[in-house]
Amino acid sequence: MPRLKVSFKNKDGLDLAGMLELPEKDVLAYALFAHCFTCTKDITAASRINRALAARQIGVLRFDFTGLGNSDGDFANTNFSSNVEDLVSAADFLRKNFQAPALLIGHSLGGAAVLRAARQVPEATGVVTIGAPADPEHVAKQFQCQLETIREHGVGDVMLAGRKFTIKKQFLDDISSQNLHEAVTSLAKALLVFHSPTDELVPIREAASIFQAAKHPKSFVSLDTADHLLSKASDAEYVGAVIAAWAGRFLHSR
Repeated sequence: MPRLKVSFKNKDGLDLAGMLELPEKDVLAYALFAHCFTCTKDITAASRINRALAARQIGVLRFDFTGLGNSDGDFANTNFSSNVEDLVSAADFLRKNFQAPALLIGHSLGGAAVLRAARQVPEATGVVTIGAPADPEHVAKQFQCQLETIREHGVGDVMLAGRKFTIKKQFLDDISSQNLHEAVTSLAKALLVFHSPTDELVPIREAASIFQAAKHPKSFVSLDTADHLLSKASDAEYVGAVIAAWAGRFLHSR
């Protein structure tokens, strides 16, 4: 299946690096994929999910958030709100150059971000979360031991998945100010929630909070023994296949 390397500007004029996965046949619809916290577009699960969707005639754009992967900018100056703005910029890129995304898909904190960004992408008819927290502030638990230092000194270095990242107090302030519950209750789009009951990073009660807050149409799919990052190929490919089947109900009527 064809892959296109693309780049586009975010609202601050920085270049964001993306990968557009395209079907061999005609494109039925486009989707936008948001990766997990401190990950990149090249994380294996994202690539596998995107390929599974492309095999079912859904083109998918995944990209590196500001300061990550091959995108410009300083990660330390980013936050949840800037991730949402990057998603809106990515949707604008698709709208101008291909077609506005009909699906918004987010993994982990990226799932929370697509829930927040959804109202700014009116063409999107479906939103999908994978292992997402109901509250963006949940991500701070990954560096709990450094919170006091960050708040006291305004900045601190944390180790996440074996890599060092600089977190500023503005990041903590931003995630604590978010009201995702309101975004979910007013979503007005079809919602599909994936979560594993054995997820040790984001517990399944987070998915329950999202699902309970959402209005119909909504669906929940348990990922059984999958880990948070969907490390097994079969788990990621299953997610892609289910998204395509679920979305087919409304994509074919567009």
